[in-house]
Amino acid sequence: MEKGTDINRKDIYLLGSSSMFNDISSEMITPILPFYVTALGGNGLAVGALSGLREGLASLFKIIGGWFSDRTGKRKPLIFIGYLISLISRFLLFLANSWQLVLGLVSFERIGKLRDAPRDAMIASYGAHRGRNFGIHQMMDTLGGVIGIIIILFVLWKFNMSFKSIIILASLIAIFSLVPLFFVREKKSIKSSKSIFQGIKEINGKLKYFIFVTSVFTLANFGINMFLLLKAKEITGSLIAAFGMYALFNVSYAAFVIPFGRLSDKIGRKKVLLSGYILFFILSLGLIFFSNIFFLMIAFILYGIVLAITQSNQRAFASDLLGDMKGTSMGFFHSVIGIVNIPAGIIAGLLWDINPTIMFVYITVVAFLSVILLCLLKEGKEYKK
Repeated sequence: MEKGTDINRKDIYLLGSSSMFNDISSEMITPILPFYVTALGGNGLAVGALSGLREGLASLFKIIGGWFSDRTGKRKPLIFIGYLISLISRFLLFLANSWQLVLGLVSFERIGKLRDAPRDAMIASYGAHRGRNFGIHQMMDTLGGVIGIIIILFVLWKFNMSFKSIIILASLIAIFSLVPLFFVREKKSIKSSKSIFQGIKEINGKLKYFIFVTSVFTLANFGINMFLLLKAKEITGSLIAAFGMYALFNVSYAAFVIPFGRLSDKIGRKKVLLSGYILFFILSLGLIFFSNIFFLMIAFILYGIVLAITQSNQRAFASDLLGDMKGTSMGFFHSVIGIVNIPAGIIAGLLWDINPTIMFVYITVVAFLSVILLCLLKEGKEYKK
């Protein structure tokens, strides 16, 4: 292995370490949010809005973060600022005394996601094995989720810790996400004088179509794990049992993300992504007819595999088509998907309040449509470089 490749992989692991500590913190808070919201008087619509707003309102900042990193030629400072914003907002979440304030603070926390586009642009610059590289980063991010949920299970079982105490503990852990960034070596990037609108206009047409496909998929795959958590709590009557199922989701996610990233490097992104889209369609179809404990456990595991197949490979697929303004292009990719999360979560929440089965029927129909749209995407040489 070449020395440059060793350095690149070291930087990927450092970026992954930041994501890991951040996700330990995030996944200590995420599974308690639907219960936190409902305890403060929120309903299914509030939980759906929470799922959508966590990504949607931060979307504008994702593309601004990507464009500004192109403009300045520096990506690491924006990544640092993004993690810092997330850290501060989690401390503030401790003060929330209404579900509306929880939604507002969680949305503010996601402004920190302005780090996503500059970070992905950095990863895209580290050689040709993008499926593997994005997979490594996603695996470490998801490993943080596994550790986070294990911590939650322990503190609930051993200390019966309150939601607010968990939030404070999670916020303290998030501080460690800043440390690895001091050691990341950033490659020099050419500064761009183009406006954000010019950057968007010049995005590859195939990339725009791929973003459209992933947006349709996002209308179904908006984060159903929150609703699966509510369902698990309803069936088992135990918060710890529900979180235990959530741990299965994170473990399966972390276990499969690198293998599927490497597979996409070998056989092409489209084939791998299509398998993920089809698996999600089958899962959502099953959720219409089954809701027992055994199937819910299987659903959490399968959903982890779905995200292992799709999340990092969608980013790798998009990075294969980047032009000169890499940060802006990745920012546009993240922003569009984030914006779609808003109506996706709200629609799902409204349908959940009517009847959970109706929500899963809606998800199944949209998932099937996304499979068709992905099949129509023509994979050329650009997708395999």
